[in-house]
Amino acid sequence: MLKGRSLVEPGNFSIGEMEELFSLAERIEGEPERFGECCRGKLLATLFFEPSTRTRLSFEAAMLRLGGSCLGFADPGSSSAAKGESLADTVRMAASYADAIVMRNPKEGAALLASRYSGVPVINAGDGGHHHPTQTLTDLLTIRRLRGDIRNLTVGFCGDLKFGRTVHSLAKALARYSGTHLVFISPPELTAPDYITQGILSKAGVPYQETGSLEEVIGDLDVLYMTRVQRERFFNEEDYIRLKDSYILKADKMALARSNMIVLHPLPRVNEIAVEVDDDPRAAYFRQAKYGMYVRMALLSSILGVVPC
Repeated sequence: MLKGRSLVEPGNFSIGEMEELFSLAERIEGEPERFGECCRGKLLATLFFEPSTRTRLSFEAAMLRLGGSCLGFADPGSSSAAKGESLADTVRMAASYADAIVMRNPKEGAALLASRYSGVPVINAGDGGHHHPTQTLTDLLTIRRLRGDIRNLTVGFCGDLKFGRTVHSLAKALARYSGTHLVFISPPELTAPDYITQGILSKAGVPYQETGSLEEVIGDLDVLYMTRVQRERFFNEEDYIRLKDSYILKADKMALARSNMIVLHPLPRVNEIAVEVDDDPRAAYFRQAKYGMYVRMALLSSILGVVPC
């Protein structure tokens, strides 16, 4: 069903298609040996114009565990982009070598542009502050596995909601599920953009609230999605220093939360979640990272059309 399709933003796939991906990811997790050769002979190009650890490594691990191979770069300085080559030409070149492309780029809209010039499927691994759809798939799969359902949940987003592409993508995806209620927790300078709150949530009739206090709302949440304040998105270092410690999740705050609430984080973590929280059974961010590999295995095998029967 997804063979040959690109993934630029979460809305590219229907809820039904995402549910099929989640079911496939669960099959892969349970029977990895059945999928160990399905991408044999296939090549994945990883074009990372911006730093990444989890996303790049999880895609490479996913492709290798499927029996395929990877080529690409993790530093634009080592590519012809440093010589002035256009993104369109870089993508055309990579598409002539590989069966699919995974790309991260600091410019919003870069993945959409790439998909228009590529002769093979393009997967957006993050385009500036815009979208990060495979992180969204990871987040949704984690919620489904740990909460049993994605519907009828109150989800709180805390931290950098202005620049956080993972927040934007997940909020947009959750708006498609019935019974969703979103809570945005941030300082005034880092509130969620209007295109999310007004352009998507209000139009879809999804209830949401905005607050500056984590303590006031944490007891109402089924899921708490923590984010770091992203130094690389700030033009003013003083603003970053002033805001970077706005919210730090510690054991005393966790004591106010429900016993079945789960804490997610797209990682990397800086200091917004204290290490003492790691031992709390509600802390799910490292399990979340592992689910990311399985959902990317499901995505790659699906868009390459090699899912075993």
